[in-house]
Amino acid sequence: MEGETVLDDSGERSEALEQRFKYVARFEKLLRRPQAQEVLEILRIYGETCLPIPRQTERYYWSVSCLPSTSDKPLVRVNASWMELFTLLPDGDGLRARFILHLSDFTIDCSATPDLLDENFLEQCVGTSEGVSHSIWNGPDIFILKVRGAASIRAVLANPRALRAIRRFNLTHMNRGRNAYQASHCYSVADFMLGD
Repeated sequence: MEGETVLDDSGERSEALEQRFKYVARFEKLLRRPQAQEVLEILRIYGETCLPIPRQTERYYWSVSCLPSTSDKPLVRVNASWMELFTLLPDGDGLRARFILHLSDFTIDCSATPDLLDENFLEQCVGTSEGVSHSIWNGPDIFILKVRGAASIRAVLANPRALRAIRRFNLTHMNRGRNAYQASHCYSVADFMLGD
């Protein structure tokens, strides 16, 4: 959880060529967006720091969708099991992000009590109160962190406590079994996440 242990990952990725070609047009469309470079750089950081053994678990335990056709019009979305983990969305020519996390990682006493949310920690994550907002999901221990701006998103991904929370939520859902979103996995985007 602290990122101090390096787990042995596979040197090679398993790949389905038909799946790779299925989303090439969407990937090319993403590359024409003004946010494309920022999206790929943030995803590289996310892939390096937030997913355990990402090459071995790719597609079957986590996946990334490129321009998924959902009502919120995301640029990319990372999923595991039946759960969204991380989404990057357009914000004009900029970016905003949505992290789904455990509420208990963001409260003062590590409980799932919304009234005990650690507002100071949220501001510390991004360096400003304007760059962050949140909501509580009607499920047990689910917290939605919304972050505006590429610099603020990077700051969350560099904050040790936030990073631990992201890893914990990701592991929780990767351990729930095979990824339900395998069919929408975009290998071209995953190449950037995995440094290929």
